[in-house]
Amino acid sequence: MLNAIPLFQSLSQTQLASVGAHAAWKVCEKGDVIVRQGELADSFFVIASGQVKVYMTEGDREVILKTLSAGDFFGEIPMLDLEPRSASVAAIERSHLQTLSYKAFQEAMETSPDIAKRVLETLARRLRDADRKISTLALMDISSRVSRTLLELAIMSNGRMVVGEPFTQKDLAGMVGASREMENRTLHDLMKQGYIEVHRKSITILDQNLPIRY
Repeated sequence: MLNAIPLFQSLSQTQLASVGAHAAWKVCEKGDVIVRQGELADSFFVIASGQVKVYMTEGDREVILKTLSAGDFFGEIPMLDLEPRSASVAAIERSHLQTLSYKAFQEAMETSPDIAKRVLETLARRLRDADRKISTLALMDISSRVSRTLLELAIMSNGRMVVGEPFTQKDLAGMVGASREMENRTLHDLMKQGYIEVHRKSITILDQNLPIRY
């Protein structure tokens, strides 16, 4: 299945077999913590199916930095700077992962420079995303942050824009850097204004002109 993952699509069958010989499958259930912030690292992960969240914790607060899905990878930063893991990663739904030791992945990059190029392109994109998130937290009020995140997460379902599983309201609070209480008040206000409907396991966007102010 390695050739179905964008990161490895430039490899020949012989190269894929070589990488695959050093790879292992890992199945994670919803809620499983895959790596922990601060731990020493020696492996790299590619998501074959499912979704994970990358997050940091401070006391009982959790801030979600990003979510990743099939075709994405994580765990590459310690390979580049030899420092402990900078964030934790947990499955938000059942996920199948391909895991490689750093030694095996370094060999794969030496064999195919295209892999190293894709890693650098992904790191650059994530840095841009981090810059955007920082500016959002600094310049937007909580209502605007919630509105923007809802629009980013929503998918079309039966002709309606819906934010549902695997994302929870706790996840939403973590993405916007707010407490659950503040996030709940914001959702209630947006509902009273007619922008959304809040259900037990989903949020439906009724009006896409959600209030976003800078």
